[in-house]
Amino acid sequence: MIVKHPSDSYTESVHILNLGTMNGYSRLFGGKLMEWIDVNAAVAARRHSNCNVTTVLVQALEFKEPAFANDLLVMTSKVVYVGRTSMDVCTRSYVEKRDGTRQLINSAYLTLVALDENDRPTPVPALEPETDEEREEYELAKSRRELSKHGREVK
Repeated sequence: MIVKHPSDSYTESVHILNLGTMNGYSRLFGGKLMEWIDVNAAVAARRHSNCNVTTVLVQALEFKEPAFANDLLVMTSKVVYVGRTSMDVCTRSYVEKRDGTRQLINSAYLTLVALDENDRPTPVPALEPETDEEREEYELAKSRRELSKHGREVK
């Protein structure tokens, strides 16, 4: 069985925010950020699975701080947990200051499924966390999945 590490799926994108990405309050439009999160998460999931992927669930999406025109937005994503055909991806968005420091403005967790050539779910490689932080993220994702399963059963 193929085993991969979270670092194998690590993805980073950078955007300079412009007026076309602002909402009526002169802040980054949340929907635009959500679009970028979805794309970034898909890249991470493709890197892990070596397959086309589709987003099936946004588990959590938390807006912590605003971003404004001309801010430098840095977005990172990596696979933090896998099931048989699905992958949980953590995406974090930061505003990077001119001195290189970053302020977290958003965190999101998405579940994506790997697809075969017939657009059917297909197995993905196992995930082996390497660092204490990655192991902690893995356990948190596992817990979120369990809670999510129980929530769906109750409905």
